[in-house]
Amino acid sequence: MNERDYGELVGINKEEARKRWGAEQVHLWQRSYDIAPPGGESLKDTAARVIPFFEKWIVPELQKGKSVILVAHGNSLRSLVMELDRLEPDEVMQVEIGTASPLVYRLNADGTVAEKRDLAA
Repeated sequence: MNERDYGELVGINKEEARKRWGAEQVHLWQRSYDIAPPGGESLKDTAARVIPFFEKWIVPELQKGKSVILVAHGNSLRSLVMELDRLEPDEVMQVEIGTASPLVYRLNADGTVAEKRDLAA
């Protein structure tokens, strides 16, 4: 799953972005649910493409009893975790998914979470 599009922030480091737009604004763009950076996607926009992908391609495989591994960037995964864990926009701001930190979900037949394990914890 493609990472969130950061628009005008693509290609510049965090320090440069903070100098240009201010630390608080950059933090809002990075962590908020529905505030997009200039020319980019918000987490809400990212979820609008990640969740349908998950429902179309992944859920049917799970319903067949298969195990599926999703490998993606942090914000793509955060949008999916928000959906699976039924988090509110203010709660997802606190979600941290470390690099190469596996999260294991087991879903019920109706798609709700039966079990979640963080293998990095």
